[in-house]
Amino acid sequence: MSVAPAGYLPRIVDDEVDECLETYGAVEIAGAKWCGKTWTARRHAKSIIYLDEGQNLDMALSDPKAALAGERPHVIDEWQLAPSLWDVVRHEVDDAGGKKGLWILTGSSTPAKDRVHHSGVGRIGRVRMLPMSLQESGDSTGEVSLAGLFEGRFTHATCKMDADRLVALCCRGGWPEAVGVRPSRALRIARDYVDASVEQSVPAKGGSPDVARRLLGSLARNLGQATTRKTMARDMYGEADARDAISPTTISNYIALLESLYLALPIKGWEPPARSPKRFRTSPKRYLVDPSLAVALLQMNEASLKADWQTLGLVFENLCMRDLCVYARALPEASQDPVHYYRDDNDLEVDAIVEDAAGRWGAFEVKLGENKADEAAGNLLRMRDKLTRNSRARTREPEFLAVLVGLGERSYRRGDGVYVIPIGCLGR
Repeated sequence: MSVAPAGYLPRIVDDEVDECLETYGAVEIAGAKWCGKTWTARRHAKSIIYLDEGQNLDMALSDPKAALAGERPHVIDEWQLAPSLWDVVRHEVDDAGGKKGLWILTGSSTPAKDRVHHSGVGRIGRVRMLPMSLQESGDSTGEVSLAGLFEGRFTHATCKMDADRLVALCCRGGWPEAVGVRPSRALRIARDYVDASVEQSVPAKGGSPDVARRLLGSLARNLGQATTRKTMARDMYGEADARDAISPTTISNYIALLESLYLALPIKGWEPPARSPKRFRTSPKRYLVDPSLAVALLQMNEASLKADWQTLGLVFENLCMRDLCVYARALPEASQDPVHYYRDDNDLEVDAIVEDAAGRWGAFEVKLGENKADEAAGNLLRMRDKLTRNSRARTREPEFLAVLVGLGERSYRRGDGVYVIPIGCLGR
């Protein structure tokens, strides 16, 4: 009997889950709490056990195989609460004689490495899930396809996106429970999310709520920046107190903790093929997993965000990086880490590089308004020319260059070949 939830909004990762179930004995769906993992798992399953319900966790800890019982595919929800289940599932897959699609594991945090003894490679497929993109929530037409851009296909499309709507989408975020909810109320979901993460999830992993909240606040104030540990410390505690309050090592440990809870969205620097990595900045830039978290952490709302154009631009960039990560991971030949940023030793910077497993790449600049398209296109063309002018360097031409805008109604191709694409038209 299916356990598919009524009213399920299809997710882009559905196809990837199906592929993994046909390829592996088990699949893990991992991502931030409340992003829809359980509903997606149920969409593909016939039975489920919730480890955070009743006595199920005690049972799983004392007899892990009991948690595997059920009609297959069988979901084990929040499996990381009983980390030994990973190795039990792996062994059961080995003993299943090549059968596929037996179990689906969902997890909202990664367990400590010493609690899992095997990677699961070849037995357990892995799917990373993010909050809903605008296409998934029905707020983008999706007519301009990222996959299509890689194949040379471009669609002239239109959408309706004014400042009020864009601000509302940034405040609402991509939480399935917030779809259809008034943005002011939806923003409360983001605030509650921050509070639950800081007061419950962080201490459960041995962290301090105060340090985690301060660090999350610093990330929100420095969205899209490759901020140094020293700068973060000063931002968290002030110039005078930073040295005594926290060490760079502690900050690194807390960043890893936030990433293990899928709260932070790191974007690594891109090293173009056949180029010296010494010429490029590769320290991760960090965003939050959803733009609504940044709005909540900055203690802003629709009115204050609309009045602060600079902060709105950064929050919008966070929204774009979330959506690009969702769409890029669905590419037919998606690489394991498909979205990067570009910055070279001359400080030429481009917001997003999307690269597939075949080595093809395209680049995006993100601008809040279409009035900045000339500046953004010039940046993209300078990067392309710099990388490809020397044929002996063997850096291939980009498949496309595009400016991703918030306040725009039409997608079009400029005379210089650069596309201008409203975020309300972009899709997988």
